[in-house]
Amino acid sequence: ERISTCTYPLRERPAAEALRVMAACGFKKVDLWGRPPHFSADPAECDPSALEAAARAAGVRIANLGTYCGGDFASESAEARAKALDDMRATIDLAVRLGARSIRVRPGTGEDPAIIPRIAPPFRESADYAAARGIFLGMENHQGSLAGIPDAAVRLCEAVGSKHFGVLYEPCNLLHGGVDYRAAFDAFAPWIVHIHVKDGCWVGDKFQATHLGEGEIDYRWIVGKMEAMGYSGDYALEYEICDIEPLETALPRWLDCFMKL
Repeated sequence: ERISTCTYPLRERPAAEALRVMAACGFKKVDLWGRPPHFSADPAECDPSALEAAARAAGVRIANLGTYCGGDFASESAEARAKALDDMRATIDLAVRLGARSIRVRPGTGEDPAIIPRIAPPFRESADYAAARGIFLGMENHQGSLAGIPDAAVRLCEAVGSKHFGVLYEPCNLLHGGVDYRAAFDAFAPWIVHIHVKDGCWVGDKFQATHLGEGEIDYRWIVGKMEAMGYSGDYALEYEICDIEPLETALPRWLDCFMKL
């Protein structure tokens, strides 16, 4: 009941089809990719009623919205920042409507920690709005993002100062970026609001994405740490190696592998 999967690898297929495929793979929950054709806060691009109907028809729940809200909080334009805040509120409202626990947010643009004083106030306002509605905001630790630098991400979390704003912990992204995912976990722990699960390893100087359980990430250690700190959210399996094996045959094995943990 607490394992979901990301629809990102099916981002070129209609949302209803993506939801049906994930249900056929054995999942009851999904992390919905936050751009068309899967989702948009703009009703001209995405009809929430149709999305609700598609989820009901597939028999899945939407656990997280993988959006990109917050990028323009780093803009020097007050108008752009105001629009970004409106978009954030609209997305939070849709998360409530769709029954999602959380949304992914983007901590401005780039990796420069100098933007923290600019983006912290609108994220603080966003977190207050989200907290009042029971929604969590998580920035995914990607390369090229402030969230991929543990010290900077923690500084932003502390500046925002809300339990409803934090980190979408992604150990494989950290490994790929040359960051110790265990040390990062310890730094992020008070702020982790969601997690994505995939695997990989370094072969010489080249990073190789792998099937779950065939890489370097110790998910038994991670799950133990997450549960010990009282994490009550979902674990979202993120299949991104369709070039190695079709999702339809591999993802059910991923689900079985993770459940055995």
